[in-house]
Amino acid sequence: MTGNPCWQAIPTKLTEAQFEAFVLPHLRRGRRGPPPTLSLHKIFNYILKALYMGCQWMMLPIESNGKGRPEIHHTRIYRIMRRWQADGSIERIFSGTVRQLHQDQLLELSVIHGDGMTTAAKKGGDNLGYSGHKHLKGCKVVAFCDRDCNIIAPFVTAPGNRNESPLLRNALPKLTDMARAIGADLRGSTVSLDGVYDCRDNRRAIFNRGMSPNIPENPRGRKTPKRGRKQNFYPAIFEERFRTIYMNVPHLREFFVRSDGQGRLRIYIRPCCSLRRCGSR
Repeated sequence: MTGNPCWQAIPTKLTEAQFEAFVLPHLRRGRRGPPPTLSLHKIFNYILKALYMGCQWMMLPIESNGKGRPEIHHTRIYRIMRRWQADGSIERIFSGTVRQLHQDQLLELSVIHGDGMTTAAKKGGDNLGYSGHKHLKGCKVVAFCDRDCNIIAPFVTAPGNRNESPLLRNALPKLTDMARAIGADLRGSTVSLDGVYDCRDNRRAIFNRGMSPNIPENPRGRKTPKRGRKQNFYPAIFEERFRTIYMNVPHLREFFVRSDGQGRLRIYIRPCCSLRRCGSR
C-alpha cells in the first residue's frame, strides 16, 4: 500500500526555516528577563511531539545537554505552551496558516465539508459528557474543511452528550470570520453536511451567509414522504466527504488535545502539515 503524502501526516517536527516563516512571526515573546537557554524552535518541536505522543509531560523524551542532563525541564515547556495559548499565539498561528494557504491558492472553497466527531477523554477534564451513541465519555467538536481536507475554521466544542445540530449555528460565524480575515469570498459556496444537521434553522443560517446547503433529508422516523417542495441535494458532492473527512479521521482526531484536565486547550496541528506544502512550492 502506498504511503500518504508528507502533508497528510501529523507533524512532529518543523525545520528552522519553516518555523521562522510560519510560526515565529505570530509568537509573543517576553520583554523582560533573560532569553531562554533553548531556542523557541526546539521548544515548539517539543510541544508538537508531546501533542503527537499524547504522553504525560514528565514522560516526554528530552535530549541531553553537554553535561548529560536534560536540556530543558518538561514544566518549562508546559508553561510556555500555556502562555502561547493564553495570549492568542496559537490562534494567530492557525489564522496565518489558513491565510498562507489562501494566498498560495491551495484552498478549494467551492465546497465546504462540515462534520462533528466525539473524542474520548481518558483522563477526565472539563466540558465532558457521556455519549450514549458512541458509548464513551468525552467532548464533541464541529469542524469545517475544504475539498482537500484543510481545516479552515476554529473548532466549536461541547460535551459529548450534546446534539451536533445546534452547534452548527455557533460554528458558522467562526467560518465567516476566518474567511473575512483571509480575504476569501464564500458566497456561492456549497456547505455539505450529513442528515443530522437537516433542520430549518441550520438551512436558514447557511442561506443568510450567501452559501447553499447540501444536506440529505432526515426522515426522522416518518413512514410517509414529507410534504412540500424537495430540498436541493447533490449526492456526488455529498460522497466527497468519504474521500476527504472520513479517510482522514485518524488525523482529525488529533487536531485537538485534552491535557491535564484543561478542556479549553485546543492546538491546531493539521495546518502545519499543509504549510510544508506551501514551503515546497
